[in-house]
Amino acid sequence: MISFRSAVAEDVLVIRDLLQALSDHDGGPEVGPASALLKHGFGERPLFRAVLAEEEGEAVGLVLFYPDFSTLRGEPGLYVQDLFVEERLRGQGVGRQLLSRARALAESCWGARYMTLSVSPDNTAAKAAYDKLGFRPRGYDFLILDGEAFASLERS
Repeated sequence: MISFRSAVAEDVLVIRDLLQALSDHDGGPEVGPASALLKHGFGERPLFRAVLAEEEGEAVGLVLFYPDFSTLRGEPGLYVQDLFVEERLRGQGVGRQLLSRARALAESCWGARYMTLSVSPDNTAAKAAYDKLGFRPRGYDFLILDGEAFASLERS
């Protein structure tokens, strides 16, 4: 049986392991250190929240999210940064339950009224699952500015 609970500071190593499993699944790089998760998720000013899915006390899934705000809607939402479920449990509703728990927590904490996320264009299985849940394209590209380009904004 799968149970769900909000993550706490003592879970940072587990969270990092699940994030690395997600990155490995997507062919991505090494994820940031557990110390960054501890500082930014459970420190003085938490920037994200997480919910864990567990089976017999072992973490098998994770959703990590933070507040979002739509100026067009004029209301708060939540942005799902990471969603991961162990491969053997995919297709059994664990991801949906993680999203449901994230929605409920965000609604009670900051009044979230919508949810957004991004998905790799190559991840057809995830795209199909999100489509089944009712997610739809936002109509614009998701871009990032980092590294030297981010730093150079200060000098502009």
